[in-house]
Amino acid sequence: MSQVFFMPPFSYMGEGCLNELSAEVKVRGLKKALIVTDKVLVNIGLVKKVTNILQKNEIEYVIFDETKPNPTVTNVNDGLKMLNENGCDFVISFGGGSPHDAAKGIALVAANGGNIKDYEGVDKSSKPQLPLIAINTTAGTASEMTRFCIITDEERHVKMAIVDKNVTPVVAINDPELMLDMPKGLTAATGMDALTHAIEAYVSTIATPVTDACAEKAIELIANNLRDAVLDGKNLKARNNMAYAEYLAGMAFNNASLGYVHAMAHQLGGFYDLPHGVCNAVLLPHVVKYNSEVCMKKLKKVARLMGVNPHDINDENSAVLAIEAIVKLSKDIGIPSGIKELGAKEEDFMILASNALKDACGLTNPKQATLEEIISIYRSAM
Repeated sequence: MSQVFFMPPFSYMGEGCLNELSAEVKVRGLKKALIVTDKVLVNIGLVKKVTNILQKNEIEYVIFDETKPNPTVTNVNDGLKMLNENGCDFVISFGGGSPHDAAKGIALVAANGGNIKDYEGVDKSSKPQLPLIAINTTAGTASEMTRFCIITDEERHVKMAIVDKNVTPVVAINDPELMLDMPKGLTAATGMDALTHAIEAYVSTIATPVTDACAEKAIELIANNLRDAVLDGKNLKARNNMAYAEYLAGMAFNNASLGYVHAMAHQLGGFYDLPHGVCNAVLLPHVVKYNSEVCMKKLKKVARLMGVNPHDINDENSAVLAIEAIVKLSKDIGIPSGIKELGAKEEDFMILASNALKDACGLTNPKQATLEEIISIYRSAM
């Protein structure tokens, strides 16, 4: 069976790589940018690092800073209106997963027409989106380099998973110097998001030797650097390693897809307006436990990559050790212990589980679940 590998044509990594922005704009003959970001990044002055480069190189821009933590259909519509009214011919996303996803939605609809709801699912678009340059300020979502776009439909209280080759940015920029001021809580949540990407891709039904290699290295880097990045946000080595880790995890899940952690987390985030990374982190050990009987050998490797040495024990016990290592990492960096603490209510589990089973991310989970089993996982995560 043939395989295809998705990633941006160009990606920049390492300290100071933001300075490559102007050259990438000019070589493509682009004239005016819609910068998609959020008010926090504007208010703390971080967006100026981008606008200063654009101004110095006489590249026009307007700023759309209305992106919500869980970007919405309204965000996409409002950003698209600004893009059209100002004659922008490309998009720059600046931030974490939220601005990147909003920008993808805007750029996709700008090129293909209709409404972002039309593109829920897999490869629903017919044309490449407007050129998108994604500049990352967090180390977690990998949205700066993937074909995944998650947009909340406010009417249904559902996070739509848009998986489309045409939302892949043309350039991804991961400069760890932009990540030094990321708060501890956001560092923790996005880091656990990256770990979830790596582990779900690793046990996916469509994993390949290429995605496995990316996932394994990502897990190892996260286990060895996330605590340090949370403890000391100015630790440039830890930030740089986490930037590589989240990108590698993105390479893994962008091609092997994900599983029930994301399918279920999307529902929590959409229904209660919760941070995506935290939802993933809380659900991860419970879904891993559910999957363990069908992927014990890989979980043995996960345990080893996370610092446990399960060479001389059976696969079943090594799966338990992998789960314990995940839980310990979450606890060490201050992740909540359960979804009850996040505001989840048991009376909502039926609708949450029903929607989770419709989420495209669940298609590649190593073990397919019934509605009752998804409800049971939510219950165990309380």
